[in-house]
Amino acid sequence: METYTMLRTFADSWHLLFMFLFFIGVVLFVFRPGSREVHEETSNMIFRNDDRPAREGDDTAAPEGRGQSNEAR
Repeated sequence: METYTMLRTFADSWHLLFMFLFFIGVVLFVFRPGSREVHEETSNMIFRNDDRPAREGDDTAAPEGRGQSNEAR
């Protein structure tokens, strides 16, 4: 049996089964009971060090003195 044919047969059967089981495992891991707190904390991690809310009309939430020219202050 040629190497290509052997690898193609493996990919069409066992590797496909492995990838499907891996996908199901990831889905079950994400939706497991008790994981809501972890996902909420991870999703809010980017906002943890905010000192103040963004100014109205300001697309960047950079504190004063950082990332702005003297004219914008």
